[in-house]
Amino acid sequence: MNRPMMHVVNPQTGESDPAEIRRVFDAQLATALAWRESTAAERIARLKKLRDGMMARREDFYSAFQKDYRKPSAEVEATEFMPVLDEIRHAIGSLKKWMKPKKVWPTIASAMTSSWIEYQPRGRSLIIAPWNFPLNLCFGPMVSALAAGNTVILKPSEMTPAVSAVMAEIIASLFKDDEVALFEGSLPTSQALLELPFDHIFFTGSPAVGKVVMSAAAKHLTSVTLELGGKSPVIVDETANLRLTAEALMWGKFTNCGQICVAPDHVYVHESVKEKLVDECKAVLAERYGVTPQEQRNSPHLARVINQRHTQRIAGLLQDAQGRGARVLTGGDVDVSTCYIAPTLIEQVPQEAQIMSEEIFGPVLPIITYRDLDSVVREINAQPKPLALYVFSTHKQRTRRLLAQTSSGGVAINHCVLHYAQGNLPFGGVNNSGIGNAHGHFGFKAFSHERAVLKSGPILMAKLFFPPYTNFKQKLIRATVDILRLPSIF
Repeated sequence: MNRPMMHVVNPQTGESDPAEIRRVFDAQLATALAWRESTAAERIARLKKLRDGMMARREDFYSAFQKDYRKPSAEVEATEFMPVLDEIRHAIGSLKKWMKPKKVWPTIASAMTSSWIEYQPRGRSLIIAPWNFPLNLCFGPMVSALAAGNTVILKPSEMTPAVSAVMAEIIASLFKDDEVALFEGSLPTSQALLELPFDHIFFTGSPAVGKVVMSAAAKHLTSVTLELGGKSPVIVDETANLRLTAEALMWGKFTNCGQICVAPDHVYVHESVKEKLVDECKAVLAERYGVTPQEQRNSPHLARVINQRHTQRIAGLLQDAQGRGARVLTGGDVDVSTCYIAPTLIEQVPQEAQIMSEEIFGPVLPIITYRDLDSVVREINAQPKPLALYVFSTHKQRTRRLLAQTSSGGVAINHCVLHYAQGNLPFGGVNNSGIGNAHGHFGFKAFSHERAVLKSGPILMAKLFFPPYTNFKQKLIRATVDILRLPSIF
């Protein structure tokens, strides 16, 4: 069996060759132009090929994720395979409908014409994926790009080399590089890619790097989708079902060792139920990962922090908070050498602590007691808009008021994180937490140009507005403007 031809990285630098990147980018132009006329059947065939190629390497992915950061195979299935396969299934079942031109009603000014919207591939697309869900956040956007008829260049994270290697082999075995290509490397490779005039860039990562990507895209006026992050707050009021709240929170926070862009970052809990919530959370953690510190450290159900540098960063946030008076409720066990931090809950965290201003992105959860909900809303609105807001309450009017008074990319009520898996919802941030949406139809549209088309009928009604402006035409134009002042009947 012949091994697939992959793009070789420089063994000294670990970077891809900029000249090779340019060659592939240039080669994709002809394909991108040809794929403007690709049919739904042709695009679906590509998606099925990707699905089958990914599934054929299922066991290899298990090993790769275990090697990169000890991710449990069940989490590989649930958080890496499942989202991508759901995207593929959704696109295959809906693509003909998504691609169909959409007719629109004429306005008064466009009377006697017909109009519609066509969805045209943007062209050559670049997808830069992060390390926390390397398969999901690399192949997931690619599904949308291929469904929309684009060519793709992928840049996975250098922090998960084992997973990136398997993805590179899959791409090389399924596609010619003038269709889809994957380049490995770190910052220099990303910089070489960002210098090129792509038609669309899809980036998932931190707000700080998102600004760099957007700045690079601006040089070519390239459109962007930025899936960023932020400190996603949780509000638990006195009416919440505390057992269900604890089960959802401990899942959303500690899956993937807390390294999730939509993970609960900190919890505001009403003072009357705070102790009960903490007790429920401790009970859930003991059930899932073990009662003693040693049992938790040996648990096969806990992933690790991605590397020692990030472990030290999170440990530093925890130490800073403790030094300022924060108290550990459970957890706190740290072993930088093995990239281990126990599931940790802390309280009495002062606002000036670093952990209250920096996105945690790890298995530490501050618990903040509140008495006045309005003060919580003010605190949330004083911060950059988060990627998610989580509200645990059975009080419908209060929940509705919280949604109206805050802004976030998405919201989950009496759950957390799960809105990411609802493919019929747009997934994205707002301002600091992102630009644009992904998933399902929204992902298809992100990689498509919505092209406006107007066709005139045999009678050119607009001639009534052409010069010379006779008295009749002036009166007609004035009357038309007066009509537009009236309330619409629709």
